[in-house]
Amino acid sequence: MGAVFGLFAGFYFWVGKITGFTYNEFYGKLHFWCMFVGVNLTFFPQHFLGLNGMPRRIADYPDSLFLWNYISSFGSLISLISSIFFIYVVYDIFEREEVFLSWLELNQASPSLEWTLTNPPHFHTYQTTTCLNICQIEKIMI
Repeated sequence: MGAVFGLFAGFYFWVGKITGFTYNEFYGKLHFWCMFVGVNLTFFPQHFLGLNGMPRRIADYPDSLFLWNYISSFGSLISLISSIFFIYVVYDIFEREEVFLSWLELNQASPSLEWTLTNPPHFHTYQTTTCLNICQIEKIMI
């Protein structure tokens, strides 16, 4: 699940640059926290089940392990709902069409090349490989 959180983080970081639109930050934070709670409720009880002797990949389990399996199933339901909510967040991005201002436009704080371009960048923006040297970075930051 760490890779999945990384994919979501990459999406939220780059969606403004890719589409030119910004996402609702409240929805993004709500999606993260619901997913975080769902994943932890799904996988954390599995440790207790393993310590209590529940074998893996068995469809039937003793009734004494019902509570932890129920909590784990409830956590996976929360993760599923959170994933469906992510689809709504993507829909909301294109529905609102709120223009994205890059960090450079907001506070001149990003020295990397991709944030100096328009949102979204035009095709074939660079005809040759570009390189920023220290002097150019200092100009951008000033």
